[in-house]
Amino acid sequence: MKNYEIKRATLEDKETLSNLLQFYIYDFSEFMDLQIEDNGKFGEYPLNEYWTDCSRFPYLILLHEKIAGFVLVKLIDRDENNSYFSIIEFFIMKRFRRTGLGKQVAKDIFNMHKGPWEVYQIDSNEPARHFWKKTIEEYTGGKFTERIEIGRKTQVFVSQ
Repeated sequence: MKNYEIKRATLEDKETLSNLLQFYIYDFSEFMDLQIEDNGKFGEYPLNEYWTDCSRFPYLILLHEKIAGFVLVKLIDRDENNSYFSIIEFFIMKRFRRTGLGKQVAKDIFNMHKGPWEVYQIDSNEPARHFWKKTIEEYTGGKFTERIEIGRKTQVFVSQ
């Protein structure tokens, strides 16, 4: 995939990211019971911490200098000896899906944040489960484990 960029979102990008999250939540409502509010929008996503918490990383995805999606990453600390990165939200606009963009973005995000990763998907989101398992299998050469929990699957691996 050429002519794409992963751009660290700044506070000036907050409104753009907030607007994109409406599309993301709309897409996600296919898999969860999410309702719009009386104003016709989904509730506001808690974005403020992405500019105040150094363990959160917001990114915009640009293709040919136009917005194509976003990624929200978080470093999760279970304790001082056990931390890992996780993709909290991942969104590629529908018109760019199945082009290889999402897979390339995911691999580049893994490369940007070296270390342990856990990426999970809810059971009802079959397309996401398929995408992440295939992408992580390709990225790691099959060197990952999969944990099955009630309501979700998690792939565990280390980016190098």
